[in-house]
Amino acid sequence: MSPSRIDSLVCQPRWTRGEAQEVLDALESSGESVRVFATDHGLDPQRLYAWKRRLGGAEPTTFQEIVVRPTEIRLDVAPFEIALSSGDVVRVPPSFNAEGLARLLNVLSRPRAC
Repeated sequence: MSPSRIDSLVCQPRWTRGEAQEVLDALESSGESVRVFATDHGLDPQRLYAWKRRLGGAEPTTFQEIVVRPTEIRLDVAPFEIALSSGDVVRVPPSFNAEGLARLLNVLSRPRAC
């Protein structure tokens, strides 16, 4: 599309689909950004973006599924302590049985009789 053809479309309040496609083709072949092309030709960039959306020139949004798998937690590296709200502290050695610890914490978290 010649610059004079684009200039003739600048003043038109409405474009046909064909005219808009001509302008968008000129934009694409120019290699310029929408803002630079619009500024060079006296166009409103939002008008070009709107026509790109309307004519399907904009890239569709796509989503990629991401599966997050839990990693193995290693607690056998160093001893640690668990402070319970009751004030009890459980000291856990570097090597421990996870099931046994879970049972112990379950017992300690139960309400105590006076």
